[in-house]
Amino acid sequence: MTESKSGKVERKPGKVAAIQMVSGPDIQDNLKATGKLLASASRGGAKVAVLPENFAVLSASQMLDQGRRESESEGVIRAFIAEQAARLGLWIVAGSMPLAARPDGHIIDDRVRAACLVFDDTGAEVARYDKIHLFDAVVEDAQGQYRESDTFEPGSSVVTVETPVGVLGLAICYDLRFPELFRALRAKGAEWITLPSAFTYHTGEAHWHALLRARAIENQLWMVAPGQGGQHSARRRTYGHSMVVDPWGRIVQERQEEGPGVVLAELDSELLEEVRTRMPVWTHRRL
Repeated sequence: MTESKSGKVERKPGKVAAIQMVSGPDIQDNLKATGKLLASASRGGAKVAVLPENFAVLSASQMLDQGRRESESEGVIRAFIAEQAARLGLWIVAGSMPLAARPDGHIIDDRVRAACLVFDDTGAEVARYDKIHLFDAVVEDAQGQYRESDTFEPGSSVVTVETPVGVLGLAICYDLRFPELFRALRAKGAEWITLPSAFTYHTGEAHWHALLRARAIENQLWMVAPGQGGQHSARRRTYGHSMVVDPWGRIVQERQEEGPGVVLAELDSELLEEVRTRMPVWTHRRL
């Protein structure tokens, strides 16, 4: 057992919640929606709730200004999530939010980091992961081209954290296409990995299910993947299909429809151990 910044974590069987949203341009509206969904997850018995990518700030035009605020004393998003975690007694994996400071405190002048912060059930920040792989791609949808590197600076650290339901590895959206990150997370002891996402509808329809199941199967761990899911504007539609995948690659829960909602599932540690024991692929690696 390792310790978080707030002390040793007691591990028991428990549910996790993957929260699907359709975030818009108004940060306060997004936070109100977030609060309602977190409360629903808590009522459903979740010990850990996972928010999607860009849950509070979706528009690239807002990222720089809000990222500076979140890195200083005006961080309304960080304060809100900390308050929700403490009030609900809920661990929260806060999707992603812009931060204009690197983990060492160095301020970034012209871009921000896409940071996934983890809050424990007292509201303390216990982990931070900065998105490593940035989505610069041409997509056959109404928006056409995406260039995250214009707005975001990539992170470089592989991050795990002890939670009440096992050792958690952190990843965000486009990271899903890079299996070496998931190998590194497994090597650091990950038993489950969260993937807050805002997959485009076009790329999600083609690859979302296949990639999530592959990462779970290859590394014999749970995947918890909440997504943005719906029509955000005339040009932007996200795929949704927030889901939980077990270590054998089975989809145990999935939100089929668009729109906000909560997917709940229990992460069975005995199943994880059984899969790893019966087929010990980790010890069979040769490369």
